[in-house]
Amino acid sequence: MTAVGENGTFRADSQEVALADPPSDDPAAPDDALLEAAQRGDLSAFERLYERHGARMKSIAANLLGSVSDAEDAVQETFLKVHRGAAAFRGGARFSTWVYRILLNTCYDQMRRRKRKPEMELVPDGTPVARNLPAAAADHPLRLELEDAVARLGERPRTAFLMSAVEGFSHREVAEVLGISETASRSLVFEARRELQRMLWRGPAPEARA
Repeated sequence: MTAVGENGTFRADSQEVALADPPSDDPAAPDDALLEAAQRGDLSAFERLYERHGARMKSIAANLLGSVSDAEDAVQETFLKVHRGAAAFRGGARFSTWVYRILLNTCYDQMRRRKRKPEMELVPDGTPVARNLPAAAADHPLRLELEDAVARLGERPRTAFLMSAVEGFSHREVAEVLGISETASRSLVFEARRELQRMLWRGPAPEARA
């Protein structure tokens, strides 16, 4: 699998700049060094970046999109963007900040296209079936109610909440990815928690109860 990008250009700090050989075989190689190696044409460095970040990215995307297959598509699309834009990327942001920003924008684009309507597929006999829903036996009512409530949060509070409360990002990391202050990150998460409490106290939305 190859890796990630948007338009921009990359400049590593002087301390990180130049290892004589591509560092893709070094398990401790920093992301920026791997990206430099990838810029020099080392595809294994892109693979290392995907292995390092792909699972967490997929988890974030799945929580935002409500679909495992859509999350996989979003991660693949993100790394294609990185691959196309890596040579031009420069700036003060860390690789991880850059790639998660691209991922979130990719997810937002998907959500806007479908307006978060449940996707349906047709089985061979033409019957519509919901996509990527967990098995009924695993569907605990409280979990489903919480997922429904999270899905109804505003875009920014939902993203900050998922990154902080679910994925364990620090408020500094959330702030870097979203391009906001740490105070704003804390406020978004607080807003999300308060709204979730309100929705769960009130009960599921009418369509969820139907």
